Amino acid sequence: MIKPQSCTVKSPSQSAMDTLIARCKKAKKPLVVAGCVPQGSRDLKELEGVSIIGVQQIDRVVEVVEETLKGHEVRLLTRKTLPALDLPKVRKNKFVEILPINVGCLGACTYCKTKHARGHLGSYTVESLVGRVRSVVSDGVREIWLSSEDTGAYGRDIGVNLPTLLNAIVTELPADGSTMLRIGMTNPPFILEHLKEIAAVLSHPCVYSFLHVPVQSGSDNVLLAMNREYTASDFRTVVDTLIELVPGMQIATDIICGFPGETDEDFAQTVALIKDYKFSQVHISQFYPRPGTPAARMKKISSNIVKQRSRELTTVFESFTPYIGMEGRIERIWITEFASDQVHLVGHTKGYIQVLVIGPESMLGSSAIVKITSAGRWSVFGEVIETLSERDPVKCSSKSKSPEDICSPCSEQTESCACSVEPAPCACQAECCGAKPTSKEEQVNTLLNILPEKAEANSFNEQSLRKRKQVSHLQNGAEPILNFESTCGVVGGTSPVDRALVGGIVLSLFTIIMLFFYIGFRKSESN
Repeated sequence: MIKPQSCTVKSPSQSAMDTLIARCKKAKKPLVVAGCVPQGSRDLKELEGVSIIGVQQIDRVVEVVEETLKGHEVRLLTRKTLPALDLPKVRKNKFVEILPINVGCLGACTYCKTKHARGHLGSYTVESLVGRVRSVVSDGVREIWLSSEDTGAYGRDIGVNLPTLLNAIVTELPADGSTMLRIGMTNPPFILEHLKEIAAVLSHPCVYSFLHVPVQSGSDNVLLAMNREYTASDFRTVVDTLIELVPGMQIATDIICGFPGETDEDFAQTVALIKDYKFSQVHISQFYPRPGTPAARMKKISSNIVKQRSRELTTVFESFTPYIGMEGRIERIWITEFASDQVHLVGHTKGYIQVLVIGPESMLGSSAIVKITSAGRWSVFGEVIETLSERDPVKCSSKSKSPEDICSPCSEQTESCACSVEPAPCACQAECCGAKPTSKEEQVNTLLNILPEKAEANSFNEQSLRKRKQVSHLQNGAEPILNFESTCGVVGGTSPVDRALVGGIVLSLFTIIMLFFYIGFRKSESN
């Protein structure tokens, strides 16, 4: 029994699916095809004689499989309600929950066939999504990825918006900072009106300071032909605002090279935009006409020109060295998987930089403080200083605040302080607990001075682990943003108990000294 999934975004993806279907038919295997292709192109010749199930009927997959095994051909493509969020599933990574917040989109891009498959926007309610978050957190999930064709459009069909949902979700995240939220792809038109609210959420200590915002082209002429409903200036506004308001903000983007009508000047504007921002993650693709879309009827550019522009832009992108200067920095990371070399563990910083570390498998699903030891083009390497236990280093249960207000709970009697009472890594600034402000260099030095005993205790294990073979840097694409605020320094100052102890010691020394003087004075009188 074969159940291939399908993607209708690009021609190569659909071609791979067509090849698999042909192989299955030749082997005379019962076949069910699911996903975007049958939903958007149900009359394809390749789909003749096989069972198909659309993108909104996944909860009936067992029924479709059973009927197909009986020799029946099932074509299930229509539905009036959204699939349940709590359907049984096996996660590819048990520490990562991919949570769909809506299906479909409001756009009408001339090159895209996704809307043909996914349909108009359909959003899940805030209450159902919050309930799902609460459930997966209790399952031990460490990262929640919000998924959507366009996250920014969430709720426009049910009278709410994305900031409302995000603020509701962060109140459910564990106060120990053990579970992080990653916001999915959003197009510029639907985030422009909520920039400050989104920035406040991205600044939250339990939300990755990372966002995928596709621009597709730096030319307004091309964007108009694509029907993207924004200008290059609008995109720059999104990027500039988020970078200004969110410490360590990292933005990924997409580019389509060779869209019909794209001139040399249009392409030059795209290259200039990428050079201006030096994005550390850019998804570059060549234009592929999708049957049934308006762009498929437009006059195409020579394939040689399309390929040449793609290579040129890739060369520009790969010339950036975004990780240089990170060596020696202290970061908090969240570790969720093994690297493909099966030697390193993969963690991400608050800014979603990929950090490769060596450690035991038991570190999967944990958070750690690491020192960056070296930097490659696509990721950095770190040395674990401390694995964080489930305590309360960050306050994630209050409404997300602006960067200036993140540490304010320490001055409010109604909320507990975000910092640990012991000298340990803290996800808020040291000033919020009454400590004297320190520079980043001083925070690093303080942290390194506090943790040497723990580092020494782990030295034998680390030395043995380092005997494993070393491999070249992985090229998985990561976001080189150092967000020092996500790891902060250490709570400074002294507590009342500390001051009392010091005072007692000083008083005892003073009493002993006075006693010696008194004894000496008595001896001199007797003589």
